[in-house]
Amino acid sequence: MAAPRRHLGTFFGAAAIVVALDQLTKQWALSALADRTVDLVGSLRLRLVFNDRAAFSLDIGSTTTVALVGCVLVTALVVMGVRAEERGWALGLGIILGGALGNLSDRAFREGDGFLGGRVVDMVDVQWWPVFNLADVALWLGIGVLIVSTRKHR
Repeated sequence: MAAPRRHLGTFFGAAAIVVALDQLTKQWALSALADRTVDLVGSLRLRLVFNDRAAFSLDIGSTTTVALVGCVLVTALVVMGVRAEERGWALGLGIILGGALGNLSDRAFREGDGFLGGRVVDMVDVQWWPVFNLADVALWLGIGVLIVSTRKHR
């Protein structure tokens, strides 16, 4: 019996791309949106917000609690991602991992209160949903990739 094929490059590559793009957009937001809001189209605008809650400003506890849940999630994603035998699963898990790491790095390295208490940089404001960032979008995009991949292999 042949050993299962792993897709480590897809998994870690997707995560690295998401983290890089997320951090680049956050750095841009910190410099370009520090003193202004940019109206784009309809209710969509770019506005700098510092979030101490979970993705999409969901209130699931303190900033440190959110970060610790993120650490558990990252650990589980790494375990599942290195075991993924389907490329679609490796891609989806990698995208989710990148989103989790993007926001977790804000918790670890940005100004805030206590251990892992940094605030996440958010900037996409549709005015009818909490302000979010690329890492938040990646979480949902990765879930979508997993759903499509699962349906494709039925």
